[in-house]
Amino acid sequence: MTNYGEMKRSRFVTAVLAVLLGVVLMMLSGCGSERKYIISGKITSGGSPLAGLTVTLSGDAALVTVTDADGNYKFSDVPRGIYQVTPSPTGFTFFSPPFRKVFLDGLDAIGFNFSTTNSGRLAAKSHNLALKSDSTVLSWGNNGNGQLGIGSTAQSGIPLTVVGLANMTAVSASETHSLALKNDGTVWAWGNNTNGQLGTGNTNQSLIPVQVPNLTSFIAVAAGNDFSVALRNDGTVWVWGNNANGQLGLGTTTANVVPVQVPDIINVTAISAGVDHTVALRSDGTVWTWGNNTNGQLGIGNTNRNFTPVQVGNMINIVGVAAGNGTSFVLKNDLTDISVWAWGNNSHGQLGIGTTNQQNSPVQIGSFQKVIAIMPGDTHTLALKSDGTVWAWGNNVTGQLGDGTTTQKLSPVQITGVTGVITAAAGTTHSVALKNDGTVWTWGNNTNGQLGDGTTTLRLAPAQISLP
Repeated sequence: MTNYGEMKRSRFVTAVLAVLLGVVLMMLSGCGSERKYIISGKITSGGSPLAGLTVTLSGDAALVTVTDADGNYKFSDVPRGIYQVTPSPTGFTFFSPPFRKVFLDGLDAIGFNFSTTNSGRLAAKSHNLALKSDSTVLSWGNNGNGQLGIGSTAQSGIPLTVVGLANMTAVSASETHSLALKNDGTVWAWGNNTNGQLGTGNTNQSLIPVQVPNLTSFIAVAAGNDFSVALRNDGTVWVWGNNANGQLGLGTTTANVVPVQVPDIINVTAISAGVDHTVALRSDGTVWTWGNNTNGQLGIGNTNRNFTPVQVGNMINIVGVAAGNGTSFVLKNDLTDISVWAWGNNSHGQLGIGTTNQQNSPVQIGSFQKVIAIMPGDTHTLALKSDGTVWAWGNNVTGQLGDGTTTQKLSPVQITGVTGVITAAAGTTHSVALKNDGTVWTWGNNTNGQLGDGTTTLRLAPAQISLP
């Protein structure tokens, strides 16, 4: 006998199972279509957009795009994964940060911005060096050791052309000697040579630039007080000159009159030389220091000198380094923005942390962000932001902060008299900036004519100077 009740139940169960199966299949189908993401940002120079610039995406996918008229770039339909966004440098133009790491998982990556740094186009101590758009070099200010490279030791209160330099790509200045990098990878030096800082194999002063022998394929130079540092395109670091505090990183305190390779560090992407210590950035985002540490400028938690490179603890994802007079600074890639960290001498508030307490380990400068470059002076510091504004802090006795006063500042303050800046430099007691229209502006002490305005009168606010 047929059991109609059982048949109905069976049909009902079958229908339910069919519905459930359909739901499962729909869910599985949905899982198969992975969500796609967007990576976007803006590229600027001195706050102005850069159009037509190539931007590459590498990692779990490889894509290329170009910035639009407003400097914006965009990668669409990017799968979940880990990526690196890199704008392509052109001419003197480099970017801060040089790249951005992106992890796509649940949210689009919006606002991954870049700005030009024009690294190496300006240098300052008690004299100045400026790289012109035609790749020649200007100099002015103190010249007691021939550091202007004009063939004499006469001080100059106006910019003059350095003798014999063409096709140059970067400059760097110490108190008494100067360095320049040529587009063929050679290094040139002039000025004081008491400790062999010119790298020529002797200690003879040179009033005009001379090529440092046996150096080729170099991409960066840094002049410390009486010593020199250069970065080769293979990631090795080469040093020469004074080594009284182990600032050459060779494990000794013996000076070198010719360049030698630092043996214990490789894969370096950036260098900076302080008065008597050195800072290097490796490709893995770590920071390494060596040399004098009286003021904690090595950032290792004590004041012990190191004659060989030592890693600065807890400093990772670093994209920029800068060394000053007993101070060190780094730019850290925090994914959403760039933060600034500092350590070392702080007697005049030059670390920008709101106090005058020395720091033997890295400390963050508050919520100070959107910074693309740090320029330490003797006892004051400058910072360049992505919008083309310049910020300053520290000693201000000669108006080097450019805020119209001589009042010391313990935290960053904006210099309101100059905008559209693409690079800047902090001298011993003055400051200089290059704007995106090619003009140069100076302020602060002028005892040696370092403001370049033809006088020796100090100035408390930025003013444009004439260039030849």
